[in-house]
Amino acid sequence: MAQTALQGNPVTLSGELPAVGSVAPDFQLVDKDLADRSLADFAGKKKLLNIVPSLDTPVCATSTKTFNAAMAAKSDAVALVISADLPFAMGRFCGAEGIDNVIGLSMMRSRHFAKDYGVLIEDGPLAGITARAVVVLDADNTVVYTQLVPEITEEPDYEAALAAL
Repeated sequence: MAQTALQGNPVTLSGELPAVGSVAPDFQLVDKDLADRSLADFAGKKKLLNIVPSLDTPVCATSTKTFNAAMAAKSDAVALVISADLPFAMGRFCGAEGIDNVIGLSMMRSRHFAKDYGVLIEDGPLAGITARAVVVLDADNTVVYTQLVPEITEEPDYEAALAAL
């Protein structure tokens, strides 16, 4: 099982990120309109999965804003921010911050996504939500890049993720 840290304290995760070269696990997450969304909804597009603990934290907000700005020029790709936040909270955040190039998806109905992608935090004060990670998929849902951020309070490597996209 993978491990990350929260303010220097080890945090155990449910598994490992999908391997580069593997087909990404499908998922069922909830969008702002309470509709179920899966990989099939983004067929034919490259996908950047910005997996965050909660948009209600400064680092998660910053990563979402950064990817939002970068995605304005990428018509062949979609960025998804995935967290345990309720769709209503994600919608308010995106509306207030002018986020229109990133789609918010919530794990409110299930933690299967977090388990399947190996990012479910299993212990400590954040148990039950996700670690910070980025997974990039090609148009056929093959994993081309992953990063499990080693310290949850740090930002991901934007340049590497966007270069992989």
